[in-house]
Order: sequence, then structure tokens, then C-alpha cells
Amino acid sequence: MIKEKSKINMSPNLRYPVANLKVIAAIPCYNTAKTIGDVVTKTLQYVDEVLVIDDGSKDKTVEVARAAGARVICHGKNQGYGAAIKTCFSSFQKIDADILIIIDGDGQHNPDEIPMLINPLLDKKAELVIGSRFLNTKLTMPRYRRFGISVITLLWNFGSKIKVTDSQSGFRAYNKRLVQDIELTENGMGISIEIIEKIRKKRPVFQEIPISCRYEDNNVRLNRYAVGHGLRVALAVVKLRFKYGRYFRTK
Repeated sequence: MIKEKSKINMSPNLRYPVANLKVIAAIPCYNTAKTIGDVVTKTLQYVDEVLVIDDGSKDKTVEVARAAGARVICHGKNQGYGAAIKTCFSSFQKIDADILIIIDGDGQHNPDEIPMLINPLLDKKAELVIGSRFLNTKLTMPRYRRFGISVITLLWNFGSKIKVTDSQSGFRAYNKRLVQDIELTENGMGISIEIIEKIRKKRPVFQEIPISCRYEDNNVRLNRYAVGHGLRVALAVVKLRFKYGRYFRTK
């Protein structure tokens, strides 16, 4: 467990007053040149280092991220969200750091909410914190996304003692104990489920906290791609639930 430290200053202009802990943020990216610079700049206000995992972008994502101050790790070609997350974890495992933040590079997540995810770890109230979009009463999410994520979360919650509200959230904070030797195999969006299924064996204490999320496609209608994507993730969840066990410990 992480030793308890002083409360994080919530000012976006100050770093954490944590003397002996190193905080790393890892950002999976694909064609996010328009947003990644701002995400990196804001995230650097709260962490010691930002790693950008570029999953074969065809735009200027790599150049913009480096110019903003990130260390960039490039995939030779686009391999999928899960592959980028696996690189986030494997890169963190090679660094002598204490806390890993995962945040998306497309601007949907607000880096100013990073302290809310880390405080429970510093206070020893959690080892994994998931930012939940569904705990935010002001959430504006396209209806088809809300429905799809709700179904996937329902499938994960079925038969489990521990219930989550947002199993697909990409905004999370982990302490070193949970991350240091985890091995992941999923290359798609099912990796969000695989992570919480595999780390359950370490009996982590976890929390969900409300986060905001910005969507640029609120008026986009459901299409064939969205349906296919949702079905693939749902099938991955069912597969993972049968392959791995069911239970977490919580407070």
C-alpha cells in the first residue's frame, strides 16, 4: 500500500505536494493531433512525467505531443486501443514510479480532475480508482453510447459481488502494486474489462468517482460501425467473465 501523504492541492497551477511518490500519466493516442498538445500540457501540471503511446497515427500526433513535453512511444502501425493500453502498462512497469494515471488523448477527459482520482490512493482508501461518467448527473453522452456502455457494464456486473457503474471508463488511477506484474492480452476495447478481472486476484480496494466527459458527436446517430463495435466488446466481456473469476474486495 502507498504511504499516506498530505492532501493534494486542487489548484491546476501546482504540482502534487507528494515528497516521495512519482506519478506517471500514460495517454493512448491515435490521430489526436488537434487535442493531444492541450491534454499533455494540462496533465503535466499534476504528474512527474507524461508518456504518450502513439498507436500508428497518420497525423502530427507524435510531433505535437513531443513539443508539449511528453515522452512518446510509437507503434509501427495501428494495433488497437487494447494494444496501446498494454504499452501504457508495460512502459510503466519499467519506470521506478508509484502511481499510474491513464487518460485519453482525444480531449474527452479533463486533466484537472486527476487530483480527484489520486486522492483516494494517497489517503489509502483505494488502490484503483475508476472515473465514472455515470456518476456525473450532468453527463451529456450520445444515447447509443450510453445504451451500449450500460449493456456492457450490466454484463460485467452480472453475478459479481462488486458492481461498477462504468466498466469502460478509460480514466483511471492505479498504484504500483496492481500494475507491476500484470500481463494483458486483449487488443480491443475489451481490455478495460480484462484489467479489472485480472487485478482482482490481488484483492484490490477500489473506488469509483464522478468525472466529466466531453463529446463532440452528441448528435451522431447510431450506425453499423457503432453496432459492430458494441457487439465485439460485449462478446469480449462475456468471454473474459467466463475465463476469469468474479470477485473483488471493496470498502
